Amino acid sequence: MFTGLIEAVGTVTAINKQRGTVTIKCGITDGIEIGDSVAVNGACLTAVEVGSGIFTADVMNETFSRTALGALSIGSRVNLECAMKADGRFGGHIVSGHIDGTGTVTNMRNDGNAVWVTVEAESEILRYIVEKGSIAIDGISLTVADVDEKCFKVSIIPHTGGETTLLEKRVGDAVNLECDIIAKYVEKLMQPSENIPKSGITYDFLAKNGF
Repeated sequence: MFTGLIEAVGTVTAINKQRGTVTIKCGITDGIEIGDSVAVNGACLTAVEVGSGIFTADVMNETFSRTALGALSIGSRVNLECAMKADGRFGGHIVSGHIDGTGTVTNMRNDGNAVWVTVEAESEILRYIVEKGSIAIDGISLTVADVDEKCFKVSIIPHTGGETTLLEKRVGDAVNLECDIIAKYVEKLMQPSENIPKSGITYDFLAKNGF
């Protein structure tokens, strides 16, 4: 489990798609052990080798093909976050590291000390995004400032811009997106299921009994 508060920016030093690994140079390896989960641009990966200032993580073909990690190359900079400790502060929002899909940066506009970033996404993702709700872009916990049927917008403060790779993106670049996990669970629970016995409590029953 993650919070979307980026701990460091690392640099990709090797990619082996046949073996299914990516190697990243970073400054947080003191807190990483073999088997640990690390969010790389928001995607939860498992560290399989850890050295001084560098680690290697397994990446499935499914992850390469369904996230923006497939577009990484040697020298790419990536956002990193270690899994949240049970006694840590929850400064962002609940981030599982399971990417829902990718979006495309369509506009970046300066607004005083902030930068507005517009991301276009498929309707299957936009349905879970609400204004003033949370969204993880490349693993960064951000607040949605605006959303419509084609895209959504976030406003990036100087600290976030300086400590992550988001403002290094260009129009047309792909980004990993993870929607608020609570919305997905609520949707699933609201769907009727033939395997679940129907309750005898109905609106008519409640009305007849004074509710």
